[in-house]
Amino acid sequence: MDVGIIRDGWIGDNATSVPVGISDPAAERLLSVTEDILEEAITLVRPGTRVGDISHFIESEAVNNGYSVVREFVGHGVGRRLHEDPQIPNFGKRGTGPKLKPGMTLAIEPMINMGKPGVRILPDKWTAVTVDGLPSAHFEHTVLVTNSDPEVLTWKRKTLSK
Repeated sequence: MDVGIIRDGWIGDNATSVPVGISDPAAERLLSVTEDILEEAITLVRPGTRVGDISHFIESEAVNNGYSVVREFVGHGVGRRLHEDPQIPNFGKRGTGPKLKPGMTLAIEPMINMGKPGVRILPDKWTAVTVDGLPSAHFEHTVLVTNSDPEVLTWKRKTLSK
């Protein structure tokens, strides 16, 4: 579920993944790992961090856990418009991309696949599914870059217990 809100001309963007129907331990692990990756990626949101540092972290953690990352969709800046610069891919190289500055607001959104990294769009031109039919997970928060700790502007309570 990917939900946005507009309040006083400002946009917030967040997403969560929940199992539907019968869930298995492998799918639950995918959800838990993806949410953990988001939580840890948020801690990197500080002045001077480069976008590539966040992107690299997301991909590295996904791969270290036996997963792949979606490359067709990316996180992004968010403010008066839903999709602003900078783009925040779920893959990248450390030390690259724009430096974060206080006042920037980012939608960080790991999209992690259990199998291959590719997705395709169904004929309804809206629904995205993995190319191999295996599960995928997506969690997202809107995060403000401050002079110290990042501030999560969307609900931050973890949805899955460990």
